[in-house]
This record gives sequence, C-alpha cells and structure tokens, in this order.
Amino acid sequence: MSADRYERGSRMLTAVDGPAGVEVVEGLAKSFPDFARYVLEFSFGDIYAREGLGLRERELATVAALCALGNAQPQLRVHVHAALHVGCKPSEVVEVVMQMAVYAGFPAALNGLSVVREVFAESGIELPLD
Repeated sequence: MSADRYERGSRMLTAVDGPAGVEVVEGLAKSFPDFARYVLEFSFGDIYAREGLGLRERELATVAALCALGNAQPQLRVHVHAALHVGCKPSEVVEVVMQMAVYAGFPAALNGLSVVREVFAESGIELPLD
C-alpha cells in the first residue's frame, strides 16, 4: 500500500505544484528522506487525492490556512504559486488572503498580501488587479 500512496502522492504533487513542487520534495529528500516520503504519501497521496474538493478549492483552503498561521510564509509562497498553477484566479487568491483579516487579524493578512505581491510579480501578474 505504501508504494501506491507514494506514486499517487507523486502524481498529485505534480498536478498541484508542477516541477517546482517536485524540486522542493527532491531537495527535502536529500537531507530528510523519511519526511519527504511522509509529505508525498500523507499530504498528497492521502489528503489531496481525496474526492470531495477539487484542486482549486484545496489550494484556496491551503492559502487561507497558511496565511492565518502567520508563521508559514515560505509554504504560503509555494501554495500561492500552486493556486495559480491549478487555475485559481489572481483575484480569488487576493480575496482569500484579505478574508483572513477577519479571522486571523490584519497582521496575518498584511503578511499574506506581501507574499502574494512577491509571487504575482514573479508570475508577471500586475497589481492592482482590474
């Protein structure tokens, strides 16, 4: 079963993050192979592969959660890229992060918008959005 989870996780990671996600996990595996396997098997092989939500919805939820945590900017950066990769509109990403001001506070939303600004600049998305 573990091999199935690993393969399913690898497929889901590629679907969500593309080559950038694969690079992150491969880099992690060089130092911490067990943890890289856990990321693939559990996060992507078990959770992301579940039915019930599409990848767009999963990424919007992930962006919201990472923004609300307030201490996960590197992971938020990866998942803002992933949200765009799976078809989320830039305006949807911005709205989700702005929504976090209500539930996680203005500092968390401001920090999240800072990450969004950086990722959008890297992706050629001009702000302000129309």
